[in-house]
Amino acid sequence: MVTAEAGPAERPASALAPLRTAVYRNLWLALLAANIGTWMQTVGAQWLLIHHSNASTLVALVQTASLLPVLLLALPAGVLADNFDRRHLLIAVQLFLVAVAVALTLLTVTDRMPPALLLTLTFAFGVGQALTLPAWAAVIPELVPQDQLRAASALGSISVNMARAVGPAVAGVLIARTGVAPVFALNAVAFLIFTYALARWKPGNARAVEVPERFTAALRAGSRYVRHSPTVRRLLRRALVFVIPASALWALLPLVANHRLGLGSGGYGLLLAAVGVGAIAGGLLLAVIRTRLSANQLLFIAGALFTTALAVIGTVRVVPLVLIALLPAGMAWVTVLANVNAEMQVFLPTWVRARGLAVYQVFFAGGQAVGALVWGLVADLAGLVTAFLAAAALMLVGTVTSRIWPLPDLRTVNRDPAAYWPQLHLANEPDPRVGPVLVTVQYTVRPERTQPFLAAMDLVRGARQRTGAMRWGLFRPAETTDRFVEVYLVPSWDEHLRQHGGRLTSEDRQAEERARELTDGEPEVRHLVPAAAGPTLTDDREAL
Repeated sequence: MVTAEAGPAERPASALAPLRTAVYRNLWLALLAANIGTWMQTVGAQWLLIHHSNASTLVALVQTASLLPVLLLALPAGVLADNFDRRHLLIAVQLFLVAVAVALTLLTVTDRMPPALLLTLTFAFGVGQALTLPAWAAVIPELVPQDQLRAASALGSISVNMARAVGPAVAGVLIARTGVAPVFALNAVAFLIFTYALARWKPGNARAVEVPERFTAALRAGSRYVRHSPTVRRLLRRALVFVIPASALWALLPLVANHRLGLGSGGYGLLLAAVGVGAIAGGLLLAVIRTRLSANQLLFIAGALFTTALAVIGTVRVVPLVLIALLPAGMAWVTVLANVNAEMQVFLPTWVRARGLAVYQVFFAGGQAVGALVWGLVADLAGLVTAFLAAAALMLVGTVTSRIWPLPDLRTVNRDPAAYWPQLHLANEPDPRVGPVLVTVQYTVRPERTQPFLAAMDLVRGARQRTGAMRWGLFRPAETTDRFVEVYLVPSWDEHLRQHGGRLTSEDRQAEERARELTDGEPEVRHLVPAAAGPTLTDDREAL
């Protein structure tokens, strides 16, 4: 059972340990180039809109247009990443992103880039990123050892924030000297570099799915797992209460630079670079800090730092003070998101990892997209100062809730597959598409063990629903005092076979064993399929 964290985590792997793996290092460097190009494009797009009427809303909509596709497409992208070759999927998507970047370049050069078209192409670029994120996140555990996943997650945040430090600075210089078009062109080159690195990567033990799940079934299975996993829901909640107020910084910083501090594109790049420097420092120090503070203590401190930073940035007109405030904001950003992202990667079982990470991306990007739009509208209606102070107040409330919804302690959780159910022995094997399938399990329980058994079966219910059950119930015949019948409905025979074949974890096994210890004899199990599907199946008293 996953519990709230009580103390500091054990000594983690070195912050740079994953870079000793050549494959991970090469892909990480190529992704860094792509991240730099992405930030350059964001700055270029925002700067094209800075002098239009309703600039506050238009500039904020750049963030919304780039992140909204993640909200809409991340879960379908996770299904694709869980069912097909992730390397080939990544290569195809990067080529699409190159094409979008080339289109941005040509239209800007020819001065045919109205705001609506710019936002449309930004949305298209976001579509490519939405397809990339789950596949890349799911690939990382295949590139580094399990004990280096948290370090790899921090390195991912370092990559993004190094890009945030370098990309806007380079973009600011280029925009000041040559205009926006070269910025878009360099973004196309950056994604070509990432595509080349992916093409050169030849996985030694390529992951293969013997029988891919049907798309709609896989989509529902991923949603069902998240819905019935309290640990995943808590991690998502923690990400959301941080990202919504924090999005004010990214959405409104161009306006702070231009309207409050009187800075040009180069000055805006300097502000973003300060955030990036703070985030890089936070990522490098995170492994050391984790040995002294628990994840929940880090979460609280990071929230307090970001609250203070938002208040300072929104009210102060002195550039050096704003730059100083942006450094801890960057550290807080990487601390919260690296922790939550790493815990998601550690907790999610292999069979649903990309879909679970896709849901995380939906919450992360959706929070940013909605937050950016809200803070842009607040700034238009009430001013920048009010928007930043409102975001700071909301961040403070979210920080306090870390005492109510702490991060779970996952240090001892084992997420390896545990195919412990006995092999099925059936008189007639149904077609995998047959469904729904009704599974009944009859237990014999002494009356004095009834209450402990009911409590244990509540954990079994969670395991059934996470791994495939659409409906679950526990009943007792009125004619007896020592019998209970568990009933659950699975969408198809294929889904039930996947429960047998690797969806269950050791945590699920422990929950089931606790319930079995309170019963007498072996449970009686039946698998019932629709009558029109074929002959009635024989009773299987050993398999579940």
